[in-house]
Amino acid sequence: MTSSACAPPRADLVLPCLDEADALPWVLARVPAGWRAIVVDNGSTDGSADIARALGATVVHEGRRGFGAACHAGLLAARADFVCFCDCDASLDPGLLAPMAARVAAGEADLMLGRRRPRGRGAWPAHARAGNAALARMLRRRTGLRLHDLGPMRVARREALLGLELTDRRSGYPLQMVVRAADAGWRVAETDVPYLPRTGRSKVTGTWRGTWHAVRDMRRVLAEPAHVLGAPAEEASA
Repeated sequence: MTSSACAPPRADLVLPCLDEADALPWVLARVPAGWRAIVVDNGSTDGSADIARALGATVVHEGRRGFGAACHAGLLAARADFVCFCDCDASLDPGLLAPMAARVAAGEADLMLGRRRPRGRGAWPAHARAGNAALARMLRRRTGLRLHDLGPMRVARREALLGLELTDRRSGYPLQMVVRAADAGWRVAETDVPYLPRTGRSKVTGTWRGTWHAVRDMRRVLAEPAHVLGAPAEEASA
């Protein structure tokens, strides 16, 4: 069965959120019909949680700061067979996850990633693109996967994701997901998605400092030995 013959499955959509009050209405209006939006509030002070709740989203509070902490809290709160992830800053349209989920449901891939294609001035700063390209090369050497982007838009089956035993709770979480998926023999694929200028200021790629911290976290993930599923693993440091 091909993706064109497979309807998008129901899914839970995890949206890590830190002060995204201005972006939330746009993002939540584009969640595919029948999907549950799980907004993981990671310490917002701008009323993001109340806005998300008023717009019909399930709100989960994660007190431990970190992109990975928020994403994993959403994964643990998910109940659907398929779980999707997307940034909550209006840079990515969550509606684009529906055909990606259909491809996973059709058996074309175990993990689908959105390859960001910038649309509009300032959508993807040069230093962030350079850091992403460098990480993609390091990932290729580590796993053999010929990916172009390690972006936040992705979809996989919930139980399989839980089985990866992800431990990173910072910026390395998305990369650790891909590395451990590769180690487990998953089929990982990517598809182009438009990448728009975000609403508000980025907490990570908006500055050289934030980008450096993200790259540092990801280099640490790449330095980890191949993970044997089911083996004891220490929680990544905060």
